[in-house]
Amino acid sequence: MNIDRIRTILNILFMIGALASVILYFTLGEDKTVFFYVCGASLFLKMMEFVFRFLL
Repeated sequence: MNIDRIRTILNILFMIGALASVILYFTLGEDKTVFFYVCGASLFLKMMEFVFRFLL
């Protein structure tokens, strides 16, 4: 796979995770643990895409 295709897949996964994070933030009650995990995972995906964009 080329780098552009990997970056595109990571961006799509990040957008899905960001949307899920927003939905979870407003639908969960007091315990927002799941929100933090989903948000952290989507931010990790975005950081990996950033690394692929500038280092490879």
